[in-house]
Amino acid sequence: MLHALWLLLAFLHGAACTKTTYLEFNVTWVNRNPDGLHERPVMGINGQWPIPALHVTKGERVVIAVSNHLGNETTSLHWHGLYMNGTSYMDGPPGIAQCEIPPGESFVYDFKIDQPGTYWFHSHTRGQYPDGLRAPLIVNDPENPSKEEVDGEIVLSFSDWYHDLMRPLLASFVSVTNPTGAEPVPKSALINDSQNVTVAIQPGKTYLIRMVNMAAFASMYVWFQGHSMRVVEVDGIYTEPTEASMLYLTAGQRYSVLITVDPSGGTNIPFVASMDEELFDDIPDDLNSNVTGWLVLDNAKELPTPSNVDTFEALDDMSLRPLDGSAALDKVDRTITLDMKMDNLGDGANYAFFNNNTYVEPTVPTLYTVMSSGQYSDNPIVYGSHTNSFVLHGNETVEIILNNNDDGKHPFHLHGHAFQVIARSEEDAGSYSEGNTLSTPAVPLKRDTVLVQPNGYAVLRFRSDNPGVWLFHCHLEWHVASGLIATFIEAPLELQKTATIPPDHYDLCARNKPPVPTLGNAAGNVDDLLDLNGEPAPPQPLPAGFTTKGIIALVISILNGLIMVGMIAWYGMLQSPATEPGAGDEDGGPEGENQPLLAGPGPGT
Repeated sequence: MLHALWLLLAFLHGAACTKTTYLEFNVTWVNRNPDGLHERPVMGINGQWPIPALHVTKGERVVIAVSNHLGNETTSLHWHGLYMNGTSYMDGPPGIAQCEIPPGESFVYDFKIDQPGTYWFHSHTRGQYPDGLRAPLIVNDPENPSKEEVDGEIVLSFSDWYHDLMRPLLASFVSVTNPTGAEPVPKSALINDSQNVTVAIQPGKTYLIRMVNMAAFASMYVWFQGHSMRVVEVDGIYTEPTEASMLYLTAGQRYSVLITVDPSGGTNIPFVASMDEELFDDIPDDLNSNVTGWLVLDNAKELPTPSNVDTFEALDDMSLRPLDGSAALDKVDRTITLDMKMDNLGDGANYAFFNNNTYVEPTVPTLYTVMSSGQYSDNPIVYGSHTNSFVLHGNETVEIILNNNDDGKHPFHLHGHAFQVIARSEEDAGSYSEGNTLSTPAVPLKRDTVLVQPNGYAVLRFRSDNPGVWLFHCHLEWHVASGLIATFIEAPLELQKTATIPPDHYDLCARNKPPVPTLGNAAGNVDDLLDLNGEPAPPQPLPAGFTTKGIIALVISILNGLIMVGMIAWYGMLQSPATEPGAGDEDGGPEGENQPLLAGPGPGT
């Protein structure tokens, strides 16, 4: 059936000049042991894992039929960093741009890629990609500004690795048993979803090394021993070449660098990825935060152990400038302030919040609400009370003021766009306010994933020139699962005019169990789009703290406890004195009978 579909697509587009690549991705479980410590099931494609990088060329159209053969889980794919201009319905997140792909079902992703650079694809289903469903996506550019000096390309992915499957890990993470919200600490670090990676190189050559952090949690410090890097691309944006001895990649970030190998052809070159341990609540004794690979000049020579690094001094990405010299967007049409925090709800679990609201997936995927709500699509109410939805007009300059009211580092990613980083505070700077003096760079850093420091802020700007429904979220998978998501509905009335949702989108929703509705508001209401009765909602807030009612209840509880203790003590004093150990009572009964009742902890206390 998939082949028939492809033939139909090829026929319909046969007259087009665009090169088209057709692929079939069969998602299955395979067993692997990437760190040599524990074999476990992982999600592979076509029986392969690690999943090979996907290489395409700028201007190419890709048609990828994804078949879910997992048997026990739904799935999806998101194309991280691709703007999906004109095809926002191919972005991938379930509940936003599509429905889940159930076991035994298939879905076709069909889009054109008009942006060069380093990207990746991964599942966007309930924390699933750390189980292995992830790989680099490289968009080659015949007009790459560095092409004249590049002798070869190398693709390196960095990731963290867990020995347990994500489903049970997530269940224990968002749980009353984890009230502090401590994230599970990974067991190992990986390069190319493996360890002890070797890459053949030649002396005197210059290599373009594309790097992707595909981790669930860990940011990575990366360096090549004895060699400087020239950064030439960040998150798909060409940059002015900038020297760096060490880079810091948060989950979701990408860099391309040039490295020129010593012509003398000396020793093989170790390179290291080291997990940022400051992200972890505790450091297990058996954790090895480092993973080493080697650029190999001579197979006959040893693979040297990398030298110790005393301090991590990575390049500040705020110093990077886009090569096209894009000036800072200075006239702001719309400002959105997002205050983020972590807190507990009434079920005792820890959740993540934007503006005191934790994200809950709506009944109707948000894109389908746009397409079925007519003039109401301009009203954020129809998208639900718990989706942190913001409706943007077309071609505005949108400013996001992001206040991180948490003591952890958070990488935030925007779908459908790259943004300018107008300002980013140091740690513990507090929230941004109008009194803050912004020293706006004339040509600011531009990327799609940015780190925000603990108890600090970032100011981001972008043009709303890409109609669609786009997520803005923390790229730590634990925080996606706990609700750190906002939704930008961009030019919805324009989207209704220009977008045609492929029929297989709606067919896929009908094949879910139970079927997912595709009409109406976030609650699935089609009669009154402003009626959200029955919409999915988070647990209730924690009960009020020490209010008058709470204080009275606490006092009564304490008094009751004191009365019970007093009664037990009084009852004990009424009993006969203890006899000598081993002696029976005066009635000749069994030893121990009529012993005094002792007030104190009992079994199970």
